[in-house]
Amino acid sequence: MRKQILCAAAAMALTAAAAPAQQNSTAATSKAPNAVSVHPDFSGIWAFSIALPAPVLKRVENGSTSYAKVDLSGRMPAKSEVPGALPFAARPSFKADLQSKVKYLNDHEAKLDKVFFCGKPGVPRIGSPRQIIQLPNEFVFLYEDISGDPYRIVYMDGRGHDPNAEPTYYGDSIGHWEGNTLVVEATNFVEDTWFGEDGYFHTPTMHVYERFWKVGDDLAYQITVDDPNVLTEPWTQAPRIIKPSTEPLLESPVCVEDDAHRMDNLDHHLQR
Repeated sequence: MRKQILCAAAAMALTAAAAPAQQNSTAATSKAPNAVSVHPDFSGIWAFSIALPAPVLKRVENGSTSYAKVDLSGRMPAKSEVPGALPFAARPSFKADLQSKVKYLNDHEAKLDKVFFCGKPGVPRIGSPRQIIQLPNEFVFLYEDISGDPYRIVYMDGRGHDPNAEPTYYGDSIGHWEGNTLVVEATNFVEDTWFGEDGYFHTPTMHVYERFWKVGDDLAYQITVDDPNVLTEPWTQAPRIIKPSTEPLLESPVCVEDDAHRMDNLDHHLQR
């Protein structure tokens, strides 16, 4: 009888000890999904939004020609006020002694803009990603571009920029959350890009800040460029609203330069 009482007491003690551990385990399990779900999910395919594409696509197949209009909404400033957007300016403010260079580049864009000749657009000129893959500690951005189909890895684990990274067209990107807004800071760019059309050149000190947030089912996207070597102040562009897309990503065809000998004037905007 005494042995049975001792066994029963031991069993009760073990049950009592296991209960808090089980409660803690259950609590930890229940908190894990909530910890992730406090931020919006940006995963998915989004409308193509690189700046200034042709408004109509012409396709010739088996002797038959068809035309399709292009959704330009993601390339242009939002037509109405976007909740959560930062104050913005129509154009960046270049230093007085550099404005003549900007004008020269813009006036001769058809010869000097390398994007027009299969050059990589870089960030932020490439626009928002065509597809976003959201993981717990990183984002993967996928793009479609005639110069090649780049990708970017945005780390969200608290690391800083890689001090040993080589300069690239798309930079070294790290991200963090500001409430429900994803902020991506990119640095370490090659100097061989413009951060926008119209001759917006930069130096290796350029920092680009991209902000992503949800407006209903749409993705809001806004960029800020900071380069104190050329700008009098950081420039924040008007926000874009990027719609969800059902069009899958396709591998871009090889870009073959065949434009230079066709130029009628120096400004390629007039030749689109």
